[in-house]
Amino acid sequence: MLDIQDTIKVKLNEININNYPKIIAVSKTFKIDQISPLIDYGHIDFGENKVQEAIEKWTEVKKINPKIKLHMIGKLQTNKVKFAVKLFDYIHSVDTEKLAKKIADEQNKINKNIKIFLQVNIGDENQKSGINKNELKQLVSYCKEINLDLIGLMCIPPANINPEIYFDEMKNLNKALGFEELSMGMSSDFLIAAKHESTFIRVGSSIFGQRS
Repeated sequence: MLDIQDTIKVKLNEININNYPKIIAVSKTFKIDQISPLIDYGHIDFGENKVQEAIEKWTEVKKINPKIKLHMIGKLQTNKVKFAVKLFDYIHSVDTEKLAKKIADEQNKINKNIKIFLQVNIGDENQKSGINKNELKQLVSYCKEINLDLIGLMCIPPANINPEIYFDEMKNLNKALGFEELSMGMSSDFLIAAKHESTFIRVGSSIFGQRS
């Protein structure tokens, strides 16, 4: 578990990629005693997709380890925003003006500046969250108007299809909008994502093992 960073670097070097994305250890469903060895090792980026689970697991841990950065990578309901804003440092799943406005309002109340990714439904899948790429510029403009700290785009490509074409399109969208950060790639496809300049990859099973 603890050598995942070195393993990923070796694999990236093998395909001549020298930009090393940050690794978000996706700790959802795992108990804190399973996560503690990674915290003790010095890893700081962790991902959760349910607000209530994150509150129960991370509230006290983050007080003890203030360097930890917690990433909200799942769908965020507007009625959970006030709780998420207090705990998370990054939100990767903003996809509507309503959600963006709620985040802006709540973080202003507590004088906190959360880093935001916009989730793009890059495969135009009806069952997936994310904004349509044709509506993306409008949402970017709105987020800037309300002073959100917008740092990049995020996507989850369609399953069981080579993600290369989607990652390439995301890279180009991200560059066209002038963002430096890009959140894409998971245990099964992070090498391809890194090849297309992802700066944050979300790795769960390769670190913690399969979820029960």
